[in-house]
Amino acid sequence: MPWHQIYDPFNNVTLSTLFAALPIVVLLGTLGILRMKAHWAAILGLITALVVAIVFFKMPTSLALASAGYGAAFGLLPIGWIVLNVIFLYQLTKDKGEFQVLQESLTGVTNDTRLQLVLIAFAFGAFFEGAAGFGTPVAVTAAILIGLGFGPLQASGLSLIANTAPVAFGALGIPVITLAAVSGLDVHDLSSMVGRQLPFFSVLIPFWLVWAFAGFRGMIQVWPALLVAGVFFAIPQFLVSNFHGPWLVDIVASLCSMAAVTIFLLRWHPKHIWGHDGHDENAECRACHGYSTNQVVRAWTPWIILSVLVFIWGLPQIKSFLDGLLIFKYPISHLNNMVMRVPPVVTAAKAEPAVYMFNILSATGSGIFIAAVISAILMGYSIAETFRVYFRTIMRVRFSLLTIAAMLALGFTTRYSGLDATLGLTFAKTGHLYPFFGTLLGWLGVALTGSDTASNVLFGSLQRISAEQIGISSNLMASANSSGGVMGKMIDAQSIVVASTATQWYGHEGDILRYVFFHSLALASLVGILVFLQAYVFPFTLMVVK
Repeated sequence: MPWHQIYDPFNNVTLSTLFAALPIVVLLGTLGILRMKAHWAAILGLITALVVAIVFFKMPTSLALASAGYGAAFGLLPIGWIVLNVIFLYQLTKDKGEFQVLQESLTGVTNDTRLQLVLIAFAFGAFFEGAAGFGTPVAVTAAILIGLGFGPLQASGLSLIANTAPVAFGALGIPVITLAAVSGLDVHDLSSMVGRQLPFFSVLIPFWLVWAFAGFRGMIQVWPALLVAGVFFAIPQFLVSNFHGPWLVDIVASLCSMAAVTIFLLRWHPKHIWGHDGHDENAECRACHGYSTNQVVRAWTPWIILSVLVFIWGLPQIKSFLDGLLIFKYPISHLNNMVMRVPPVVTAAKAEPAVYMFNILSATGSGIFIAAVISAILMGYSIAETFRVYFRTIMRVRFSLLTIAAMLALGFTTRYSGLDATLGLTFAKTGHLYPFFGTLLGWLGVALTGSDTASNVLFGSLQRISAEQIGISSNLMASANSSGGVMGKMIDAQSIVVASTATQWYGHEGDILRYVFFHSLALASLVGILVFLQAYVFPFTLMVVK
């Protein structure tokens, strides 16, 4: 018999909310304050979530354990599969010296570290977000930045900060498409509304990113290039999302931004070149790396192959074709359709499906794996050498995979137990301030689940219901869930573990969390202010899709 979620087990909103938040407090406290290893922090957070769900929220033990197992499986495939194969490709190129050539070849565009950061973490990362999402952009850009000489904390934290504005349209628009499905709102209306919120931050993020790296003075010195990067991302983001839909927003915007910055830097360069230890007075060196064109092309070839295959793997037609060849769907016993979400989170009681899809062929990580194998062949690896590198990679990321599995187990437990909904309903009680706090609800959802898509699944319907009760646009608040959620991407434990693995800095996740937390909360608050203005203040109200 299905179990109905309970959102106020203590008949006291404050007490129920405090207990619902306890797993998050344990996770973030052990990670950021006690500085525990990420896998131990995740396991303790998971245990706390299970105890709270079973003992206080009266979730049957079998359902709680099944939800944790379901989350762990999802953590390994598709997310862990992406991380493993990106690091495999990185290790292949590093062992052959090709990554060193790639690193130094970037001086042909600019040897200013601030501008390298914008090109790679912001623009190039946005391409991977648009094509694949699910941790791919952070894994790739953090690995490249560490190879360019950025410190592990900088490479990790800055990749996370950069991977914000593109997230709502990631993986060919899946978060917005999913939001439309769960909220019952029109996908084009939602795409248009998100496209009237995030472009402001697409302009801001390059400035914010460089400010976090080089300080205000260092940021001001390169403001023209930052403006070009942001504007040439924001305008296509607005146009494609409003006049086409959510599918190709990040792909078009990232390519426009990369092309515009590269062309701009052919004519302009800063007076002072910023190195990893500050700036010097030397004029910028053009193509001074000393490598031939063939060497540079060979070094970039694995990453070009990766980009092409990730894009192909992200196409719905390709996914459908590969799934037609091989896909296994496993309904999770004791969980599938055995948990009922009930009003006021949804308009009518609704069973929560729990079907694990083993789609190994269409998984983005498989496209990355094939790119790595092709690259290994082109770089002259033997079969034995390739296997040895892959085994070393598995050993290197084993604790990261454990952490990702535990993090997703925690996220799925909070979802199926209703802990997330308890937190959401508390946010919904903020009345006329709801546009601000509802945006932070999306931020919290991504911080909890590691996914803007998952946050939209959790809170998309609640946002619509709350907006209708308050008397504001349901399109506005549903979109705010996704737009606010993107700023939570940098503090979700899954993304932090991906970054620490890519930079070979596993065990320092607490340092990364402390580095990015202020940026995440500040940017989420700015999104909340914008949504509040769009709800009530002219002329911002003219932007709202009714």
